[in-house]
Amino acid sequence: MAVLNFDFKNKLDQIIGGNNHSYCFQCGACVGDCPAARYSEKFNPRLIMLKTIHGQYEELIQENSVIWECTNCYNCYERCPQDVRPVEVISALKNLATLQQTNPPITNQMVDAVLKTGRTVVITQTSQKIRKNLGLKPLDEVPVDEIRRIIE
Repeated sequence: MAVLNFDFKNKLDQIIGGNNHSYCFQCGACVGDCPAARYSEKFNPRLIMLKTIHGQYEELIQENSVIWECTNCYNCYERCPQDVRPVEVISALKNLATLQQTNPPITNQMVDAVLKTGRTVVITQTSQKIRKNLGLKPLDEVPVDEIRRIIE
C-alpha cells in the first residue's frame, strides 16, 4: 500500500517549475527521447514523476539521487501531452536537494565558478587557441557582477 506524502507534494508545488508534477498521467512520452534514460539504466523521468506524485521525498532528495543524471535537454518538456514539464520538475527537485545540502559537491564547485568567472568551466588559452583555429571568435568576458546580483 502506497502512502502519499502531501507535505512534500505541497513543498514541491511552491518551487518554480515543480507545480505541474500532479498532472502527470504516466503515459511515458518523456522517456521516449530522453538521452539520460538511453544511457543510464537508473534514470527514467516517468518514474521520477511517479515518485513526486507519491511524495517519495527521501528517494528523490538524497545524496547521489538519480535526478542529477538529467541532461536538461528539454526533450521531455516538448513531448509531454499534459504540459507537465518533467525537466522543470527535476530542476525544482535539484533546487530542493541543494537547499537540503544533499546535492553533489561538484554542483557547489560549478556555482562558485559561475560566481567567479561567469562560466561553469575554465576558459584557458588553449581553448581560445582552438576556437581561433576553428574560425570562431574569442569568448567575451562575462558580466560577473550582473550574475552575482541575479543569483545573490
